[in-house]
Amino acid sequence: MPAAQLLGRRTLIASGMALVATAAAPFARADDVPASDPRMGPRVIGSPDAKIIVDEWFSLTCSHCAHFSKEIFPQIRKNLIDTGKIRYRFHDFPIDQVALLAAMVARSLPADRYEAFVTDLLDHLDEWAFAQNIDPVAELKKRAALFGVNSAEFDRINADNALREAIINKQDHDGAFLQIQGTPYFRINDVPAPDVVGSYDDFAKAVAKAS
Repeated sequence: MPAAQLLGRRTLIASGMALVATAAAPFARADDVPASDPRMGPRVIGSPDAKIIVDEWFSLTCSHCAHFSKEIFPQIRKNLIDTGKIRYRFHDFPIDQVALLAAMVARSLPADRYEAFVTDLLDHLDEWAFAQNIDPVAELKKRAALFGVNSAEFDRINADNALREAIINKQDHDGAFLQIQGTPYFRINDVPAPDVVGSYDDFAKAVAKAS
């Protein structure tokens, strides 16, 4: 997602709150979500013994993130993660209110379902988020049901403004501290890796360089 479309994301997300909220609850403070809340814990796959750690910041309504997920990530999973060469950490960086709600649902799932859910959303982005004459929130609700989130639970997640604010605050912190200008954004062993999204070969070369 181009950097210009990330500017003012807090304003964009806040302005869309009424479109996705299902309860007229007062807006909660982020610290209403305790630091120990497992929903805001790390979402990581791969061997804990891997010497290389890759971090990705992504939005669940970003077409560039969807391309990476569908065309490149499967090879990364097979060749680098499943072989124990890298450990992979996911970071939510929603660019609009629909992506924010999707991230809230993803983080409300058991941690071991997180990757499968976000991969499903990104791989089917054109079906649930961008198709003509559809309600993306209703379509998101349908896809969440496939991962065990029933209608009442989805509505509770949607109304959880403390979780919503916690994700926004984490995003704002990461965006400012790391100077994130677009998604997907990568760091390899905590070093910016801007040239890894063109192909699997580009990604593999960056990993080899880090090793």
